[in-house]
Amino acid sequence: MSGSPVTLITGGGSGIGAATARRLLAQGHRVTITGRGGERLDEFAASVGRPPELLTAPGDAADYDAVVSAVESTVGRFGRLSAVVASAGYATFDDIATGDPAGWRDMVLTNVLGPALLIRASLAALKETKGRIVLVGSVAGVVYSPGNIYGATKWAVTGLAENTRRLVTDDGVGVTLVNPGATVTNFFDADGGPPDRAMMSADQIANAIVFAIDQPHGVDVNTLTIRPQPSPL
Repeated sequence: MSGSPVTLITGGGSGIGAATARRLLAQGHRVTITGRGGERLDEFAASVGRPPELLTAPGDAADYDAVVSAVESTVGRFGRLSAVVASAGYATFDDIATGDPAGWRDMVLTNVLGPALLIRASLAALKETKGRIVLVGSVAGVVYSPGNIYGATKWAVTGLAENTRRLVTDDGVGVTLVNPGATVTNFFDADGGPPDRAMMSADQIANAIVFAIDQPHGVDVNTLTIRPQPSPL
């Protein structure tokens, strides 16, 4: 167990983050999950039997002190850090012409600043293990959509992934951008529920994330864009 991989997942209490945590735990990994809602993290921990291989760290993904604390707690508990997954994010489901700007600031901070802070806080530990960074982007970050503010935040994540890769590849750290299409999670709760069209499951996206994490040293999977079938995009 002392040599088993250790992964920190932001937004790990639900959706894609939780599905990824569950799959990694089943493979024998040690996992830290973070999230704003301590109750949601606790519910996830209970659902997997509160194993000693799981650490919960309540905190805002856009709060640097909270992110640093989660990294330090992970290394303190498990002795190393093998991978991080930036899964925290959400959408305001409006556009630049008619939307309410009051919600945009928090979305931009969570979706763009959050992954950047995770990279900043974890990079030294990841260099020691030649670990991996996985950023959860979106199809909205590779396809233009009229007036889509959420899409703009995910285009920023697309750029962050490549810029980070060019910074750390000589250190043996891998960087993978995973771009999900429409996926059934609580992501759509603020929009009245998931749309009535082809959707994927959180487990299907988790498969892709775990695939990237499980690659051997020397192999860097750069970008995975995953769409449901049939898909208009």
